[in-house]
Amino acid sequence: MKKIDSIEQFDKLVDSGETFFMLKHSTTCPISSAGYDEFAKFENAGNENLYYLTVQDSRDLSNHIAEKFHVKHESPQAILFVNSDVVWHASHFKITSKSLAGAKEENVK
Repeated sequence: MKKIDSIEQFDKLVDSGETFFMLKHSTTCPISSAGYDEFAKFENAGNENLYYLTVQDSRDLSNHIAEKFHVKHESPQAILFVNSDVVWHASHFKITSKSLAGAKEENVK
Protein backbone atom coordinates (compact mmCIF):
# COMPACT_ATOMS: atom_id res chain seq x y z
CA MET A 1 0.00 0.00 0.00
CA LYS A 2 1.17 3.45 -0.81
CA LYS A 3 0.02 6.53 1.05
CA ILE A 4 -1.25 9.46 -1.01
CA ASP A 5 -1.11 12.83 0.75
CA SER A 6 -1.93 15.44 -1.85
CA ILE A 7 -4.52 16.29 -4.47
CA GLU A 8 -1.69 16.58 -6.99
CA GLN A 9 -0.48 13.02 -6.33
CA PHE A 10 -4.02 11.69 -6.55
CA ASP A 11 -4.90 13.56 -9.76
CA LYS A 12 -1.70 12.35 -11.40
CA LEU A 13 -2.62 8.76 -10.47
CA VAL A 14 -6.17 9.15 -11.82
CA ASP A 15 -4.93 10.83 -15.00
CA SER A 16 -2.56 7.91 -15.63
CA GLY A 17 -5.58 5.67 -16.26
CA GLU A 18 -4.15 3.08 -13.88
CA THR A 19 -6.62 0.69 -12.25
CA PHE A 20 -6.31 1.09 -8.49
CA PHE A 21 -8.06 0.91 -5.15
CA MET A 22 -8.09 3.87 -2.75
CA LEU A 23 -8.89 3.50 0.93
CA LYS A 24 -10.01 6.46 3.01
CA HIS A 25 -8.86 5.63 6.53
CA SER A 26 -9.33 7.28 9.92
CA THR A 27 -6.67 6.64 12.54
CA THR A 28 -9.11 7.17 15.42
CA CYS A 29 -11.99 4.89 14.41
CA PRO A 30 -12.08 1.16 15.29
CA ILE A 31 -14.32 0.42 12.28
CA SER A 32 -11.79 2.16 10.05
CA SER A 33 -9.04 0.08 11.62
CA ALA A 34 -10.96 -3.08 10.69
CA GLY A 35 -11.34 -1.80 7.10
CA TYR A 36 -7.63 -1.03 6.94
CA ASP A 37 -6.83 -4.56 8.16
CA GLU A 38 -9.05 -6.05 5.43
CA PHE A 39 -7.36 -3.82 2.83
CA ALA A 40 -3.96 -5.09 4.05
CA LYS A 41 -5.23 -8.67 3.90
CA PHE A 42 -6.27 -8.05 0.28
CA GLU A 43 -2.78 -6.71 -0.45
CA ASN A 44 -1.16 -9.72 1.24
CA ALA A 45 -3.15 -11.98 -1.11
CA GLY A 46 -1.02 -10.61 -3.95
CA ASN A 47 -3.04 -7.60 -5.06
CA GLU A 48 -1.29 -4.47 -6.25
CA ASN A 49 -2.11 -0.84 -7.01
CA LEU A 50 -3.48 -0.16 -3.54
CA TYR A 51 -3.36 3.35 -2.12
CA TYR A 52 -4.71 4.98 1.00
CA LEU A 53 -5.14 8.33 2.62
CA THR A 54 -5.53 9.22 6.26
CA VAL A 55 -8.49 11.56 6.59
CA GLN A 56 -7.00 13.41 9.57
CA ASP A 57 -3.89 14.25 7.51
CA SER A 58 -5.48 14.70 4.09
CA ARG A 59 -8.93 16.21 4.59
CA ASP A 60 -8.62 18.36 1.44
CA LEU A 61 -7.79 15.28 -0.64
CA SER A 62 -10.64 13.30 0.87
CA ASN A 63 -13.08 16.10 0.07
CA HIS A 64 -11.61 16.45 -3.44
CA ILE A 65 -12.31 12.78 -4.19
CA ALA A 66 -15.88 13.05 -2.87
CA GLU A 67 -16.61 16.16 -4.92
CA LYS A 68 -14.85 15.19 -8.14
CA PHE A 69 -16.34 11.69 -8.33
CA HIS A 70 -19.69 12.32 -6.58
CA VAL A 71 -19.02 9.64 -3.97
CA LYS A 72 -20.27 10.77 -0.57
CA HIS A 73 -17.39 10.73 1.91
CA GLU A 74 -17.39 7.93 4.44
CA SER A 75 -14.63 6.48 6.56
CA PRO A 76 -13.51 3.86 6.12
CA GLN A 77 -14.24 3.80 2.42
CA ALA A 78 -12.73 1.73 -0.38
CA ILE A 79 -13.02 2.99 -3.95
CA LEU A 80 -12.04 1.19 -7.16
CA PHE A 81 -10.90 3.37 -10.07
CA VAL A 82 -10.80 1.97 -13.61
CA ASN A 83 -10.00 4.14 -16.66
CA SER A 84 -9.89 7.28 -14.48
CA ASP A 85 -13.38 6.79 -13.04
CA VAL A 86 -15.05 5.19 -10.02
CA VAL A 87 -16.59 1.81 -10.83
CA TRP A 88 -17.20 0.53 -7.28
CA HIS A 89 -17.10 1.70 -3.69
CA ALA A 90 -17.95 0.36 -0.25
CA SER A 91 -17.75 1.59 3.31
CA HIS A 92 -17.55 0.43 6.89
CA PHE A 93 -17.98 -3.32 7.43
CA LYS A 94 -18.63 -3.87 3.71
CA ILE A 95 -14.88 -3.48 3.20
CA THR A 96 -13.56 -7.01 3.32
CA SER A 97 -10.82 -8.81 1.47
CA LYS A 98 -13.59 -10.85 -0.15
CA SER A 99 -15.61 -7.79 -1.28
CA LEU A 100 -12.46 -6.16 -2.68
CA ALA A 101 -11.61 -9.34 -4.61
CA GLY A 102 -15.18 -9.52 -5.92
CA ALA A 103 -15.08 -5.88 -7.04
CA LYS A 104 -11.79 -6.49 -8.83
CA GLU A 105 -13.08 -9.63 -10.53
CA GLU A 106 -16.29 -7.94 -11.61
CA ASN A 107 -14.80 -4.66 -12.84
CA VAL A 108 -11.26 -5.34 -14.02
CA LYS A 109 -11.00 -7.17 -17.33
